[in-house]
Amino acid sequence: MSKHVVVTGSAGFIGGYLVQELLDHGYSVTGIDNHSKYGKVVRSYDDHPDYRLVEADVQDTNLLSELLADADHFVAGAAMIGGISYFHTYQYDLLATNERIIASSCDAAIEAHRAGRLQKVTYMSSSMVFESTDKWPSTEGQELQVPPPLSSYGFQKLAVEYFARAAQDQYGLPFTIVRPFNCVGTGEGRALGDVEILSGNVKLAMSHVVPDLIQKVAKGQDPLRILGDGSQIRHYTYGGDLARGIRMSMESPKALNEDFNLSTAQSTTVLELAEHIWTHMRPGEEIRVAHDPPFEHDVQRRVPATDKARDVLGFEATTTLDEMLDEVIPWVVTAIDSGTI
Repeated sequence: MSKHVVVTGSAGFIGGYLVQELLDHGYSVTGIDNHSKYGKVVRSYDDHPDYRLVEADVQDTNLLSELLADADHFVAGAAMIGGISYFHTYQYDLLATNERIIASSCDAAIEAHRAGRLQKVTYMSSSMVFESTDKWPSTEGQELQVPPPLSSYGFQKLAVEYFARAAQDQYGLPFTIVRPFNCVGTGEGRALGDVEILSGNVKLAMSHVVPDLIQKVAKGQDPLRILGDGSQIRHYTYGGDLARGIRMSMESPKALNEDFNLSTAQSTTVLELAEHIWTHMRPGEEIRVAHDPPFEHDVQRRVPATDKARDVLGFEATTTLDEMLDEVIPWVVTAIDSGTI
């Protein structure tokens, strides 16, 4: 019998990649999502014989307990999450809702683990736990040494990690914490509650830098407008690589009660990203840029240490930025034409 994994937030951006990764590796998967962010979405695996989607709110602890009763693993990925404009607009809702979600998730997991079958919870955290650092690269453990995040989203993701460790300390609930960095991929639409923000003559799609820059170039914006001075450093990591890293974290005995940064090792500035996108979409044309004021919590540098995931799990994110753009640019252009972003 194949091992059974429950994934909350299964219709989300990373969740979509993760469910496919798990199915490809022989797991049976129950996904839980209330479609609160995008509305109903269609995934390629919806009719897979080993996949079941439960349309429900993870805050329903009794239901979640029932679903976890026959699960071997639980990936706690459900959360209110969005681009930088999203977590500025919904600062309280993000904090309050996500606290209720993680408390419900832990309550149900504690009960399921006590009953005997559930082996471990793999918690989805965020690179934003390092929001206030002034030392790079950010190493696992540093989140407990630097000042707490200033944004309510980053603060709540740090709280997720405290929930994980507290549930283990008090109830013996095994955990692994994973921190994805700057996921890039296909399948994300405009959030239902996103506030439209103009950048030059173009409304931002999701306040995620890759699809927004692609949208601006596709709509002919020239000069291309970027937030801030363009020197902000990010590690753009392919969704398929992140899904593989989450699966490996879930599976590995060496990951027990450990935390991992999951990211490419390659640093890229926003200006370099803009140049890559421009070159893909307008080859031979010289790029011109203009600058918009950055958001308040637009972290200047987000650089992870990736050694631990490599040395302990054998995980490395290998998809290059250009390979990601080869896939993502046509998808975003098609989504623009269909009006989904």
